[in-house]
Amino acid sequence: MNSEPSDNSHLPSYDNVLSASKAIEGVAHRTPIWTCQTLNEQTGLELFFKCENFQKAGAFKFRGAVNAIRNLSPSDSKRGVVTHSSGNHAGALSLAAKMFGVKAHIVMPENSSAIKIAAVKEYGGLVTLCAPTLEDRLNVANAVQKETGATMVPPFDHPDVIAGQGTCAKELIEDVKNLDAIVAPIGGGGLMAGTCISTKELSPNTLIIGAEPEMADDAFRSKQAGEFIPQLNPRTIADGLRTSLGELTWPFIRNDVDQIVTISEQEILETMKSFFERSKLLIETSCNVAVAAAMSGRIDNLPVGARVGVIITGGNVDLTALPF
Repeated sequence: MNSEPSDNSHLPSYDNVLSASKAIEGVAHRTPIWTCQTLNEQTGLELFFKCENFQKAGAFKFRGAVNAIRNLSPSDSKRGVVTHSSGNHAGALSLAAKMFGVKAHIVMPENSSAIKIAAVKEYGGLVTLCAPTLEDRLNVANAVQKETGATMVPPFDHPDVIAGQGTCAKELIEDVKNLDAIVAPIGGGGLMAGTCISTKELSPNTLIIGAEPEMADDAFRSKQAGEFIPQLNPRTIADGLRTSLGELTWPFIRNDVDQIVTISEQEILETMKSFFERSKLLIETSCNVAVAAAMSGRIDNLPVGARVGVIITGGNVDLTALPF
């Protein structure tokens, strides 16, 4: 699943991102850009935050979900979609499917937060619980697919999903000219793959910087080795970044990402708290990995005063379990 594809013919392209942009127009929000003079002064940079915490369903995942739903054939739409997710993809696909009259079967680990399960049900998702292992998630999702005939829409390793996520960087580059770098977190790599596609097309001199927790650094280790190394026992608080890269996403990380900055657990917590205090935006731990990387001073070849875009991936924070 996570090996390099034999060729690039089935990888999404910028034409697919353009099609996705049309597919989500009027459905997904074109999210705002936020700036903070205090953070600029602290870092010596001009920081531009793309606020996907204001996206429908609270995260960038809605973009890819809508694009995947809108690319279903009429017969596939009747049979519905199925996925496995404990987080934002579950809610995003449920809401997108509901908006277009499509059934969404969502397989979620039984240890998923009650708030996330409730959100999926509120959006119309048909929840099936499973054991909290990747193997069981896949097995149960495959069983649901076999029983229902639904189309599988995985959380990140899908051309329509990647193309949809690429619209985020497309908008950022259109709205903020002459960016020296774009920083985004890396989990399964769907957002980063889409970011690579749009950035290479629209702003090829812009550095593409990935951000990962030290405790879930498969992309960093894979890039260092030049070959895919699967995620092993991730223990990071950034729950959205615990998964391994996919077959479609790894080539983009290998070929197009200029640098991956790894962030400690303490840095994640400190950034989450300080970013909330400065910005009044409460964002997920996974987003704070990217914010911390942008503010770390560890990005290579970045001059003082550089213009840096940072993708804020989501705002679905459990207020009953704040980590600070």
